[in-house]
Amino acid sequence: MAERVAIIGAGGKMGSRIVNNLLKEDYELIFSEKSEAGIERLKEKGLAVTPSEQAAAQAGIIVLAVPDALIGAVSRELVPLARAGAAVILLDPAAAAVHELEVREDLNYVVCHPCHPPLFGEQATPEARKDFFGGITASQDIVIALMTGSEEAFEKANELCCKMFAPVVKAHRITVEQMAVLEPAMAEVVAASAACLMRDAMEEAVKAGVPREAAESFMMGHSQIALAIAFGAIGSPFSDAAKVAIRWGNEMVYRPDWRKVFESEKIREVIHEMIHPEEKH
Repeated sequence: MAERVAIIGAGGKMGSRIVNNLLKEDYELIFSEKSEAGIERLKEKGLAVTPSEQAAAQAGIIVLAVPDALIGAVSRELVPLARAGAAVILLDPAAAAVHELEVREDLNYVVCHPCHPPLFGEQATPEARKDFFGGITASQDIVIALMTGSEEAFEKANELCCKMFAPVVKAHRITVEQMAVLEPAMAEVVAASAACLMRDAMEEAVKAGVPREAAESFMMGHSQIALAIAFGAIGSPFSDAAKVAIRWGNEMVYRPDWRKVFESEKIREVIHEMIHPEEKH
């Protein structure tokens, strides 16, 4: 008998992606969505929409494909309705890491998140090479954690998550706390802000009179080679002159105490603001 899976937020951005993949698999799917735009997207696919309360009560696995800021409210509404032994899957560690999630002892909780296609990874087709997010044609890894519950429930959730983000090469099993170190601390606080810094640096070059096309070409090429050297994708080292420039950058661009973003207190602080942006001081 096919596993019954409720997708809460099935018409949203992430929900739509995983729905498209799970429609190819042997699951009994229940689609729940409250926004008018999301409901319309589901109807365009010929999919019926089920009220979330009904969906949660019927499913063996409940996927919360809703924004982090809504996880607390949605879980408080739906978790009390879930069947004993059901699994609840979150697609981001934020709410779980700061205890915004409604938890029942007789349920199983799993958190997963895509790694996205790797920068220097091989892809099979030109279409896959343009699938930067992953989950359409490009292969990727995922990270997954058992927050609480049984190994049997985890294995079922792991299988489902691999299909949600397919094609998946490897599922890395870690803890919820480790996942929060990866995101937001490593991938967003550091890497995404560094990416925006690189974009801003290119804009400064354009302001200095460099033609935009030349500046963008130079930045894209030099970003790739710098990442390839730094992450060991090629054997070549940085030149001695580049090492001087990197030292200058470390001293002039970065705060000396930037590694504080990996402290547990700082991670909880940024997650809290992500979930409760209205409380920003």
